[in-house]
Amino acid sequence: MQNIVYVLMFLLVLMTCVSVSLAIHLAKYRQQVKHMIEELSMLRQEDTNYRLSSCCRAGRTPEVIALFNEIVENYRKEAVILRRENRTYRESITSISHDIRTPLTSAKGYLQMLSKDVVPMEKRQRYVETVEQRVDDVTGMLNQLFEYARVEAGEMEFDIERLNLSNLFADTLSMFYDDFARRECEPVVDIPQEPCYVLADQKALIRILENLIKNALVHGTGEYRFSLMEKNGQVRLCVSNRTDSIEQKDLDRIFDRFYTTDTSRTRKTTGLGLAIVKQFAESMGGEVAASLEDGIFTIEIMLPFSFAER
Repeated sequence: MQNIVYVLMFLLVLMTCVSVSLAIHLAKYRQQVKHMIEELSMLRQEDTNYRLSSCCRAGRTPEVIALFNEIVENYRKEAVILRRENRTYRESITSISHDIRTPLTSAKGYLQMLSKDVVPMEKRQRYVETVEQRVDDVTGMLNQLFEYARVEAGEMEFDIERLNLSNLFADTLSMFYDDFARRECEPVVDIPQEPCYVLADQKALIRILENLIKNALVHGTGEYRFSLMEKNGQVRLCVSNRTDSIEQKDLDRIFDRFYTTDTSRTRKTTGLGLAIVKQFAESMGGEVAASLEDGIFTIEIMLPFSFAER
């Protein structure tokens, strides 16, 4: 009988200890939950980098807090990126609106002058030509916007075929002969006599070449050089020119959409030319790179070489 009493007393003491331990742990959990609620309420009301903290070590609550802080940190990083992209988007829309509005305003002014009977005939012809040029400028900008939107959305289909890049490069360059002649500058052209064949879409490849040459003419001040060569199973296309408007800090963003080093927006550029070059080249399995050394800006395009029998 006495043994039974000892056993019951032992069980009573054990249950008391367990109850006290559970009560302590429950109190800690309640304290930690209250602390977390207070911190979460503060986080909800304020935009702050504050992180949840542990006021007492209750079970696995430190793991929960660490995981929550990691999720919040990732959210904050994404929010920063989103705000930056939204700001860039708003700035881009403002810039594009300015680029489109400027030639339209100019064209409207010339049309108003044409409506007056006192304008001499020789001036009328000049005004008409100016209006046509302004309309062409706007058309070109809108075409670039539409083209970039299509390729970025993945809606443009590329017909990959074996093309003679040497001939395409030479033919495209010849279209800009008058532009270089007006600058009284003869570019250095280094295209090998042996054809360089690539796997690409012809229309996209011509657009890449046109945009590269136009970019050189817009931002270059001389020393134009165009070269083509086969290297390590790829065709290396280089366009370089001296420039006074591009700096080292621009290289990281030079292929970004709407980015332009012409902050005054006086050069009639949407900032989409090189973005389209990058999108087209990469869509055809190529690579792009830009460099600046001693005032010479260079864009390099690497495209897959075709080893098919010539």
